[in-house]
Amino acid sequence: MVQAPGQTQSRQAASGQGPAARPASPSVPPEFDGLPIWKMEPAKLLALVKDPNSTVFQKAIACKKLAFVGGKEAVQPMATLLSHPQLACYARFGLEPNPDPSVDEALRAALPELKGRLQVGVITSIGVRKDAKALDLLTKLINDSDAEVAGAAAASVGMIGGLQASKVLQAALDRTKPPVFPVVARACLLCAEGLMAGNRQQALAVYSRLSATDTPEPVRRAALRVLNAAGPAPPGAKAYPPPTGEAAEKDKSGFLGRDR
Repeated sequence: MVQAPGQTQSRQAASGQGPAARPASPSVPPEFDGLPIWKMEPAKLLALVKDPNSTVFQKAIACKKLAFVGGKEAVQPMATLLSHPQLACYARFGLEPNPDPSVDEALRAALPELKGRLQVGVITSIGVRKDAKALDLLTKLINDSDAEVAGAAAASVGMIGGLQASKVLQAALDRTKPPVFPVVARACLLCAEGLMAGNRQQALAVYSRLSATDTPEPVRRAALRVLNAAGPAPPGAKAYPPPTGEAAEKDKSGFLGRDR
């Protein structure tokens, strides 16, 4: 006979047997217990990172904690891990929020020594930190034969932003091809947004370039919306032509071209 839910437990309780005890939760093996490491002082964390006998797990947790408590003395020990296939991401996690300028120097120094995904990781960290001194290095890498490296370099230039970055990305628009070109276009869009507050004229020039029909549709539509919201151009300024053809049919921004 099928018993109603809870009926078996009720009978067991009535007979004094009670429900079966749950098995105890498995304990964390000591070699994979990160809590003691998380509680360490910065000096001990650094010792773990430097110790060649420390495990990958120990160094990974130490780097994560150093993201919160690490100072200048933590930079070089973690920078040595940027070429480590397993620990590089943890080293960058620990380095990125560190306010000391030596982090930027370490990342720039590591950049030409790395290849592939490891190099992509450092490029991204440079963008996150908005290191304008790395623009020349990143500009060269936009031409890299590795599309992931080239795309990461373009994205980081966009994150750094500023007038020089906008010029770098506009030049890259004219020479890059898929799969790098769409990344460059999106980076241009980000850079133009950052320029609006301090260099509106240059920002609108970037948006104008991005409104061309050769740019990816989401980027083009975003640029057209900004141009539409910008209102009439001041006397003597460049006119921004409305979209034509298929772009005009699909665009719903209401952009009709800016008056001279």
